[in-house]
Amino acid sequence: QVQLVESGGGLVQAGGSLRLSCAASGRTFSQYAMGWFRQGSGKEREFVAAINWNGESTYYVDSVLGRFTISRDNAKNTVYLQMNSLKPEDTAVYYCAADLWGSGAKTPHAYEYWGQGTQVTVSS
Repeated sequence: QVQLVESGGGLVQAGGSLRLSCAASGRTFSQYAMGWFRQGSGKEREFVAAINWNGESTYYVDSVLGRFTISRDNAKNTVYLQMNSLKPEDTAVYYCAADLWGSGAKTPHAYEYWGQGTQVTVSS
């Protein structure tokens, strides 16, 4: 089992940047593919980005391509989401998730473990 704790959310103006972190504890972090998802008010949970166990493969939803970057540091048991050029439509609760032996799936059902989420609010 793995426990996930997100941090780094907050309020930012449109065009600004934030870096989310997700610290993992428990089982060997490198055994997990990691994903970031978000859920806006009244909306379904949406895939944002994913990364495989060693960071060599990354995946993004089209709406964040070129603006967001997912990365991981297995020595620190942490996955990051660097978010640049933020837009009001990026406002949501952001969740990190872990998929044991996964490869970076885009569906939330593939992920066994979830963090509690961190709020990101982008003002216009």
